[in-house]
Amino acid sequence: MLFGAHVSVSKGYVHALEYALSVGCECLQLFAKSPRQWRGPAIDVDAAAEFVDARRDVVFGPVYTHTAYLINLATDDAALRERSTEALADELVRGAAFHADGVVTHLGNDPGGDTAAAARRAGRAIAAAFENAGAAGHDTRLLLENTAGAGRTFGGSFEQLSAVIDAADLAPERLGVCLDTCHGFAHGLALDRPEGWVRALDELENAIGLDRLALVHANDCLFERGSRRDRHAWIGDGFIGEAGFEAMICEPRLEGVSAVTEMPGQAPEKDAVNIARLRSLRERCDAGAGQSAVARTTTPL
Repeated sequence: MLFGAHVSVSKGYVHALEYALSVGCECLQLFAKSPRQWRGPAIDVDAAAEFVDARRDVVFGPVYTHTAYLINLATDDAALRERSTEALADELVRGAAFHADGVVTHLGNDPGGDTAAAARRAGRAIAAAFENAGAAGHDTRLLLENTAGAGRTFGGSFEQLSAVIDAADLAPERLGVCLDTCHGFAHGLALDRPEGWVRALDELENAIGLDRLALVHANDCLFERGSRRDRHAWIGDGFIGEAGFEAMICEPRLEGVSAVTEMPGQAPEKDAVNIARLRSLRERCDAGAGQSAVARTTTPL
């Protein structure tokens, strides 16, 4: 498992990559435009190409972009959904320009409470966004992020995400999921213990398929399991705790899945410290696996 952080692009995309390397990132997530605006300036093709070249030069890991927070694909407001579809298509085009390995999005809200209808609306909007993105859509993978389940937010359960994927009718290489640990824990998943991770991944595999899981947002949770409160905490400082993240890293079914942190606090400390904590847990997990292998080879039959 590779670790990274969501990094600022305020000083430019190449600087974002340089910053990511300086704090120990092996992968990263960024915004391809302002997350609080519907529209952004046209893509700076030269800046995007410079970023792609710089990433290739340092042999960096996966890069993900995150869509604007305004996007609401599940809404029953037809005008808002159409605007969200257009915005998502733009995000797919931007992701393609940066050769992103995935574009992460939230699904929005379900004001009517009819989850089946909300899933159909979101799925159809996603399919339309890919169509509107044109050729760029063929080179980009969209990742649906789970929510903490507060209020009318849609997409908290694997079943809801699965229903959206079914409605969109897109292959795994086009449409996948991003598992946010804080959101999952706040929604009720017992991600603070190894057996909880086993059960969560069993549920995800049965509902969605592990081939669609591409990214983990590795965030501790400030509140107790099932609180439905989305408040991120530093790794080991929340209710998921160090043991929960060690279990995540040691879970063999997550091998090859990247993880990025989205932490409150001041840069660069918030990123350097949390990535260092994850890497330390990975070393502990690797050492434990090695000890287990030795035990298996030295234990009499």
